[in-house]
Amino acid sequence: MAAAEVFTPANPTCKIMTFRPTMEEFRDFNQYLVYMESQGAHRAGLAKVIPPKGWKPRRTYDDIDDLMIDAPIQQMVAGQSGLFTQYNIQKKPLSVQEFRRLANSDMYCTPRYLNYEDLERKYWKNLTFVSPIYGADVSGSLYDEGVEEWNIGHLNSILDVIEEDCGVSIQGVNTPYLYFGMWKTTFSWHTEDMDLYSINYLHFGEPKSWYAIPPEHGKRLERLAAGSRTFPPPLCSPPG
Repeated sequence: MAAAEVFTPANPTCKIMTFRPTMEEFRDFNQYLVYMESQGAHRAGLAKVIPPKGWKPRRTYDDIDDLMIDAPIQQMVAGQSGLFTQYNIQKKPLSVQEFRRLANSDMYCTPRYLNYEDLERKYWKNLTFVSPIYGADVSGSLYDEGVEEWNIGHLNSILDVIEEDCGVSIQGVNTPYLYFGMWKTTFSWHTEDMDLYSINYLHFGEPKSWYAIPPEHGKRLERLAAGSRTFPPPLCSPPG
C-alpha cells in the first residue's frame, strides 16, 4: 500500500523573502506576483523586491522641491514598556524643500549609530521624545509617465479596471499616495484596506524599517492589543 503523500506548503516558517527579478520578469507585474505567491512569500505578510539593475521610475528628483505636502502631521507618542499610543496633530502645509530642510536639521536628523541594531535601540529608547513631522497621504506619484514596469499609478491590476470601467476612484487604493518621512516617523500597526496587498517604493533617502506579523498569526496580535490597557477600546473592539 502506497504511503499517503504529505503536502508541505511553501515557506512553512513564514520568513520574509527577498526577490531579484530580471528585467524580463519585471515587465509582467501580475505574473511575478503569482510567482512570489507560489514561493510562499505572502505567508510572511511582507516581501522585498529589488528592481533589476538600470531600472529607474524617474529620471531626476531635482524638480520636486515645490511639491506641496498639504497636511503634514506631528506624531506625538505616549507609553512605556513596549506599548505605545500615537497621536497625530495636523500642521501647516510644507513644500518638499521645506520638509527636507526640517528633516536634516539638528533637531530632527538621524543620530549617529554603529549599525542597524544600534539605530533600532535608539529608536525605541527615544520614541516619546522630539515628535517628528510626517508628510503622509500626499495624493500623486513620482513615477515618470512613460514607465511601464511596476508603475504604482498603473499596475494593470483588477483595481485599475474598477477605475477605468466603473469610474470608481478610491484614494490610496487604486490611486497612489506619497509619503515623506524623517527619523522616527512611524506608521502604526494596521492591516491594509479590505486586506488587499500594498506596494511601496522607496524613491530616495535612508532605508525604511518594517515590522510584520504573518497573516495566520494576526489574530494573536489583536488579542494582545485587546487585552492591554494601553490601547483605547475603539482600536480593539469591533463596531456595534
